[in-house]
Amino acid sequence: MTASIGGWAHTPFGKLDTETVESLVVRVANEALADAGISAGDVDEIVLGHFNAGFSPQDFTASLVLQADPALRFKPATRVENACATGSAAVHQGIRAIAAGAAKIVLVVGVEQMTRTPPAEIGKYLLRASYLPEDGDTPGGFAGVFGKIAQSYFQKYGDQSDALAMIAAKNHKNGVANPYAQMRKDFGYDFCRSESEKNPFVAGPLKRTDCSLVSDGAAALVLTDAETAKTMGKAVSIRATAHAQDFLPMSKRDILQFEGCTVAWQRALASAGVQLSDLSFVETHDCFTVAELIEYEAMGLTPRGQGARAIKEGWTQKDGKLPVNPSGGLKSKGHPIGATGVSMHALTSMQLCGKAGDMQLRDPKLGGIFNMGGAAVANYVSILERIR
Repeated sequence: MTASIGGWAHTPFGKLDTETVESLVVRVANEALADAGISAGDVDEIVLGHFNAGFSPQDFTASLVLQADPALRFKPATRVENACATGSAAVHQGIRAIAAGAAKIVLVVGVEQMTRTPPAEIGKYLLRASYLPEDGDTPGGFAGVFGKIAQSYFQKYGDQSDALAMIAAKNHKNGVANPYAQMRKDFGYDFCRSESEKNPFVAGPLKRTDCSLVSDGAAALVLTDAETAKTMGKAVSIRATAHAQDFLPMSKRDILQFEGCTVAWQRALASAGVQLSDLSFVETHDCFTVAELIEYEAMGLTPRGQGARAIKEGWTQKDGKLPVNPSGGLKSKGHPIGATGVSMHALTSMQLCGKAGDMQLRDPKLGGIFNMGGAAVANYVSILERIR
């Protein structure tokens, strides 16, 4: 163990009209410090995850964290970005600072404000996380990219509309128990499976219920070294991490394999000295339901082309052998880009500490996290374990 999580904070995700990027950052920074029981002066380094790409007119945002407390002035502060995995990129950078001995306490914040952007612009900004020479004109924005992936998967392995609807229904049902979720409504399988005026096709075989939500929100963590963790009121060990970056153009890889996801999982599990079956649950990156389906295969839960078994046989339900997205995932929770990875670590920590409220699983020991940037380009895995 090189680093632990000793405190966290999480805003609701959704359309937050009274908030700004700055107010969200300040809010979660102060709340995370309070949750960890430390002062701003104790912080050695700050890492901010903020994708932006045009959603906020204020760029160069690392110093906004200093607005939370004057004692943060002159602390090293860096903004990081790695598409939809920006939050995990920030967490992993904080972990590396601790592992290197450069810091004992790191404040990590993830933030995004997307809903103030006109709908026509949202797709354009999100497409900046694709390879523009190939995908820049894709109708439907990033939904169009994953719509093409879903269509290719269907062509190779057969129509998976039932499985996608089951994944959507599972995550919406789980999200009802998540007080931070943007959409706390159990739509049920039939609604998710059927095309309707309220659930139209968006791109290829993907319907509205197959797509994550445009969101505002923020989350924060206090990371500490091992010695400091012993003094904290609660501590979750970051038992292993892995990051595998793949080619940006989908034409240079088999997009149905999510090979970077597989590599990241294999590295993290080996580093932690555990197998996938040892995990109590997983929070995975369901930006679209087809992504969660392929991730079942990429993490090794099922063979290639058989991801539907995991959902159809109930393996990934909250009472299954490997619950996936007990928080409701991005599908229900929302997906404020820079905050998502930090949120995943915070929610996993809540589960492991028995502080997940109505989301709580029974006595979880190990939690896995997979956060993805682009179409399986930036692949981050973390394995967490409660120590206090």
